[in-house]
Amino acid sequence: MSVPGPVAAPRGSRDRLHVVGDRAPVDLPAAERAVAALLRALGRDPAEPHLAETPRRVAAAYAELLTGRAFELTTFPNDEGYDEMVVVTAIPVQSLCEHHLLPLTGVASIGYLPGERLLGLSKLARVLELFARDLQVQERLTQQVADWLQDNLAPRGVGVVVAAEHQCTSLRGVRASGSRTITSALHGLLREDARSRQEFLALTGTAC
Repeated sequence: MSVPGPVAAPRGSRDRLHVVGDRAPVDLPAAERAVAALLRALGRDPAEPHLAETPRRVAAAYAELLTGRAFELTTFPNDEGYDEMVVVTAIPVQSLCEHHLLPLTGVASIGYLPGERLLGLSKLARVLELFARDLQVQERLTQQVADWLQDNLAPRGVGVVVAAEHQCTSLRGVRASGSRTITSALHGLLREDARSRQEFLALTGTAC
């Protein structure tokens, strides 16, 4: 999935970039037919009263889970020269495992060392949602968020940590209910400088 790059703004101004994903829209009628066919394949009759609306509901639910909301990426000039870490923790994350189409849910922490511009804090959660609303694996999701922020914000460093439970692990297979998978992606000083990396991991509660 790709999204637009930033629009240059003169120093001293607020920079707004309209961001939206480029995935193809969900074909709801086709999805409804597919759900009805799946119910029949599972030995259920989609014409039964209690299942009659299920294909429509399931198709709408998946469309919502796979469609990220457009947003305005707002950045501000770093006129005060702030050079310490900015970290937002406990950001809810929900996505769909691309192997089993089952949810993965958890929290993410995203931080960066500012360069010339500062990012509106709510936009960190927006960027996370942009990539999470897709068929995903957690490792790729974590990397995509870090890469996108590094490319579009040009900070001195970026860090992303995601901790999530996968229903494909907790409800089936090994049935390890309550287990969490933790992934991280670091760029710039948060990868190259040991003290910066340790500070970020300590702030996110993942340091050893």
